[in-house]
Amino acid sequence: MAGGELTSALLKSVSRSFYLSLAVLPASVRPPIGLAYLLARAADTIADTRLIERRARITHLDALRAEIEEAGAGRLAAIVDAVAGSQCLSAERQLLERLPECLAAYRGLPPADRRRVRSVVETLIDGMTMDLATFPGEDENKLTALETQTDLDRYIYLVAGCVGEFWTDVHAAHRPRLARWDVPEMRRLGVRFGKALQLTNVLRDVPRDLRQGRCYLPREGLARLGLSPADLLVPAAAPVARPLLVELLGTALAHYEAGWRYTFAIPLAEPRLRLACVWPLAIGLQTLGLIARSPNWLDPAVTLKVSRARVYGLIARSLGTVWFMPVIRRQARTLLARVAR
Repeated sequence: MAGGELTSALLKSVSRSFYLSLAVLPASVRPPIGLAYLLARAADTIADTRLIERRARITHLDALRAEIEEAGAGRLAAIVDAVAGSQCLSAERQLLERLPECLAAYRGLPPADRRRVRSVVETLIDGMTMDLATFPGEDENKLTALETQTDLDRYIYLVAGCVGEFWTDVHAAHRPRLARWDVPEMRRLGVRFGKALQLTNVLRDVPRDLRQGRCYLPREGLARLGLSPADLLVPAAAPVARPLLVELLGTALAHYEAGWRYTFAIPLAEPRLRLACVWPLAIGLQTLGLIARSPNWLDPAVTLKVSRARVYGLIARSLGTVWFMPVIRRQARTLLARVAR
């Protein structure tokens, strides 16, 4: 199977939302971006396989990193044998079983794209390794928190912000219409774009993560409010913890503003790239709004997720406005204002 067909088939099975974004991108950038996603998703599957002890997962991640740098005899087969059989989801099991094909397609990329993919995937693996090393348990009995806001900012860079740099570099290299881009500035804005989306995920998933032994809300921020990470396991603590939530919502909003500046810098002649940026920004802000308005944001029984119908409606509307910058700017201001209220 050709690399493009492989990427398309696997992406459909492991990520419908990212598949939509990839499908709308110009064909010239799809191979490196799609393969980077698949390799990162394979690494994430290794990191999340609870039936394997944490140190062993870190070992397998290190082996995958080494395999990406240079093929090694027997190394890849050992990773697949150790992890694939522990997967309950058939799509993730299939991804791991076809990891050799993904790596073969990666090695078939032009050298510059291969370097870009290697760099971003290795950084993402650093983030996964940080996560496994920081949080020693799998449930609330070994609940551990990040210590500082700086730790949280580093984490969201490693697992998402770095993708903004990669995304910028790939498009700048393959799309001649972006020749006038200030690439260093766009990389900086791209980092904040990725951080906005990941911080939204962190805030949305607080109740679930707490029960898996992970508290991404910094311990120092909780201590200012007289709280410990364990206190957040009680949903009634939501009003007391809300000042920290508001502070982090403000940080996320500032990152979203940078993400919109990134989007507005995309030329009108690149509507596909603009759409691929508008969709996650709009969906992320809708999600952030749900979090901001929820009085029960610490309750694991409360689902804070944008409905599929709303997502499809947003996509449909964007197809008619992507050419009109004033309309996009007005929509962006409206979304930001709804969250800020």
